[in-house]
Amino acid sequence: MKPPTDTATDQAPADPAVTDDMLATQPVGYWSGLAHDVVTRHLRDAMARIDVTQPQYWVLNRLNGGESSAPSREEVVSQLTPLANGPHEIGRVVDQLLHRGWVRIDADTRRLHLTDAGEAARVRLRELVTELRAVVHAGISDEEYVAALKVLRRMVANVEDAGNS
Repeated sequence: MKPPTDTATDQAPADPAVTDDMLATQPVGYWSGLAHDVVTRHLRDAMARIDVTQPQYWVLNRLNGGESSAPSREEVVSQLTPLANGPHEIGRVVDQLLHRGWVRIDADTRRLHLTDAGEAARVRLRELVTELRAVVHAGISDEEYVAALKVLRRMVANVEDAGNS
């Protein structure tokens, strides 16, 4: 496989102390993995302090569409499993939220709905996540954030395209 340009940048070992002028040599897998780990830990630690998990927040948000768009348990599990730690996590989360009284199942349609307590929890969590996002995004403009995500999205596409050829 040849590099996409005439000049390839050498890949250096991951170095958290590397200077800005050497960042182009750093492995994206290390830095994107580190960002994922640190941000996810920050979010999950804050949620744990109020006895909620990130997957519970995902489910509460998914059920936020109102009566007309209420999903079934199977739909929620199918939609959120790609984000989860294994194929059974989201089903367990639905059970936890039912037990907690934050979610109810419609007896006739078998659709999931937020209870008043579930909606109150979702709103509180949304406020918390907004505060946590502000910490993560401090000193980063929306334009810089969009540019970073576009680069990561392009890298994902490059790897997926290379795997299909």
